[in-house]
Amino acid sequence: MGSSTGDLVTRIQSAHRFDHDALFRFAADNVSGFPTNPSQFKVSQFGHGQSNPTFLIEVGSGSSLKRYVLRKKPPGKLLQSAHAVDREFQVLRALGEHTQVPVPKVFCLCTDPAIIGTAFYIMEFMEGRIFIDPKLPNVAPERRNAIYRATAKALASLHSADVDAIGLEKYGRRGNYCKRQIDRWFKQYLASTSEGKPERNPKMFELVDWLRKNIPAEDSTGATSGLVHGDFRIDNLVFHPSEDRVIGIIDWELSTLGNQMCDVAYSCMHYIVNVQLDKEHVSEGFETTGLPEGMLSMPEFLLEYCSASGKPWPAANWKFYVAFSLFRAASIYTGVYSRWLMGNASAGERARNTGVQANELVESALGYIARENVLPEHPPSVQRDVSPSYESLVDGSGRFIPNRKVLELRQKLIKFMETHIYPMENEFSKLAQSDMRWTVHPQEEKLKEMAKREGLWNLFVPVDSAARARRELAATENKHNLSGKSFDQLFGEGLTNLEYGYLCEIMGRSVWAPQVFNCGAPDTGNMEVILRYGNKEQISEWLIPLLEGRIRSGFAMTEPQVASSDATNIECSIRRQGDSYVINGTKWWTSGAMDPRCRVLILMGKTDFNAPKHKQQSMILVDMRTPGISVKRPLTVFGFDDAPHGHAEISFENVVVPAKNILLGEGRGFEIAQGRLGPGRLHHCMRLIGAAERGMELMAQRALSRKTFGKFIAQHGSFVSDLAKLRVELEGTRLLVLEAADHLDKFGNKKARGILAMAKVAAPNMALKVLDTAIQVHGAAGVSSDTVLAHLWATARTLRIADGPDEVHLGTIGKLELQRASKL
Repeated sequence: MGSSTGDLVTRIQSAHRFDHDALFRFAADNVSGFPTNPSQFKVSQFGHGQSNPTFLIEVGSGSSLKRYVLRKKPPGKLLQSAHAVDREFQVLRALGEHTQVPVPKVFCLCTDPAIIGTAFYIMEFMEGRIFIDPKLPNVAPERRNAIYRATAKALASLHSADVDAIGLEKYGRRGNYCKRQIDRWFKQYLASTSEGKPERNPKMFELVDWLRKNIPAEDSTGATSGLVHGDFRIDNLVFHPSEDRVIGIIDWELSTLGNQMCDVAYSCMHYIVNVQLDKEHVSEGFETTGLPEGMLSMPEFLLEYCSASGKPWPAANWKFYVAFSLFRAASIYTGVYSRWLMGNASAGERARNTGVQANELVESALGYIARENVLPEHPPSVQRDVSPSYESLVDGSGRFIPNRKVLELRQKLIKFMETHIYPMENEFSKLAQSDMRWTVHPQEEKLKEMAKREGLWNLFVPVDSAARARRELAATENKHNLSGKSFDQLFGEGLTNLEYGYLCEIMGRSVWAPQVFNCGAPDTGNMEVILRYGNKEQISEWLIPLLEGRIRSGFAMTEPQVASSDATNIECSIRRQGDSYVINGTKWWTSGAMDPRCRVLILMGKTDFNAPKHKQQSMILVDMRTPGISVKRPLTVFGFDDAPHGHAEISFENVVVPAKNILLGEGRGFEIAQGRLGPGRLHHCMRLIGAAERGMELMAQRALSRKTFGKFIAQHGSFVSDLAKLRVELEGTRLLVLEAADHLDKFGNKKARGILAMAKVAAPNMALKVLDTAIQVHGAAGVSSDTVLAHLWATARTLRIADGPDEVHLGTIGKLELQRASKL
């Protein structure tokens, strides 16, 4: 079991005593809510080793007792730049006020040494558990696993902080961190071992020489830079009193900006060595002595961190980072030992062993450098969590149980989302709100290539449509410089609509994800149109570049001057002139047309205004570069312009398009629309299931971490009831969507139109209900851009209109119900 934070105190060491009355007066004047006339005011010192002495303040009367934590510089002559409590205060305040990184709240900073002898700050006392021993003795195996996963995720959360956005852009220099740190700590080592101090170890000079020669290239470029804690280990984390999650990261004395992989390696030191102040010697770590039952191995811990943070697997430079961490620890322990000799070490008599331990850490570093293999070249393969609906999967025999192929793809998708998509959401969002919003983030193209390599590309392509396109393109792959393998890859994994449903849901958890897998609207619908109805030339010219992800597309149907929910109202004209068609009209909500990669539109207009009502419309392929096309403006959805994708208003003035670009022939627009909108509508529903799942997840996490009126939101009965009802509604909608996909596969678009309409009504309404509650639980943060909830809500609300408003689908459902009744 972990030690309660309140139990880690002892009497104040004589070297660290100060004027308690002066402290009380200062706190009463500067800490909001601090009791001003208490019957009790007690100060005790935390015994768990900190470089900066740390104290517990207990103040109040009777049962009304408040607790605070004071952290101060140690007394006496100090090494230059060490023990900067003002920097600790700065980083804690920035993280606490602007991020979700778990840190204690800070109240005030005092830089006047006249108050209690040195600078100090006062912060929140966090009631929780601290695990002093990384072996986690007396902890159940499954909880050890959870605690280490929570530790990795806490570090990833810290490393995901946007320092530029929270006012820490000048908190340190980002490039050449390791070079500067080696110089700094070697200088500290030399200062701690000068005349009259501990003897210098010649092997420390050997270690420093190796480190300077092996600094990774990524360090100089700043590729791995960001906020660095500097002393991240499990005993500097406060865990919830009963739950296995981190509520506070403490001891920020060594924090700065720099190479975050140094934090990661330092957090893994217990796998390499076992260092305890109350032990005389450094002993071997878990890699040698064996893992306690349930404990993550070092590769598993690193995988958990990399998945949560989006960092690449660190095998190439791992030896350096571990050796660097051991070197730095040796320098720190040498300094502690030097202070112990002078009588002002905050760890007291327990610091007497640090001199011997420092030299043993140097030996360990040189031994690690000499090892041939220190980390697997590739991360371990682990089974990620799956939806509760699929936990009992054995052979895929259930009606709506995914088969093994789909389940494997689903696991790969989940891992890709965790490793690459979620960590990039803030970056994509920042670009989309900048002056460069109509450009593509370079990382998006890199992620698309990764998705191709992992077989997560064009998963939406139905097996029957792929077969038709292959027949049309038989023996043409060389024209596109495609090998047989890459040609086949363009047509996905040969999935049914039902099978794709389990995957599309995962993509829907992020507004940015579908495009990375080339499964985003309107491209999927447009590609489906060309797959089903395009001729060989149209497939070759437009479909192949779309399937490759080299270009994007838009769908131009809705018009500003008419009610386009009834597509017979559209007025855009497509007039035949010889071997061409001439297009005139205005379209809006042409999603995707603002994207700089958009090269083709599928436009619906009228070729014959005098034909029967549903034979007037045709669809035609329009090159975006054709003269006469004018993009007038991007439109916004509740303030979101969805850059760089965008929703454009476009005018067409005498736009001349080759007659060969007509799809199927004149008057067949409605026929194509019905074929296109079946799968397309269902894809929206599938993604909405994922958006709702994301909302449920964020809502539950928030409820477990935030208190209102003295207890966690999750402890309020009304919230628990609402959460349960939302889960019931979500699962019911998921089953409806899967059944609609199954009907589409078995009976086709026309016969499935009733259940498709039901899914299209149910999914956005359910998702809105879930997301609205999640926003409410998040309070003001929910309606801000600090979470993805507002954007997901805006998208879900739009889908009560897009691809047919609710009223149209309800009309279809009602008419079918009446038809059924009339036949009884």
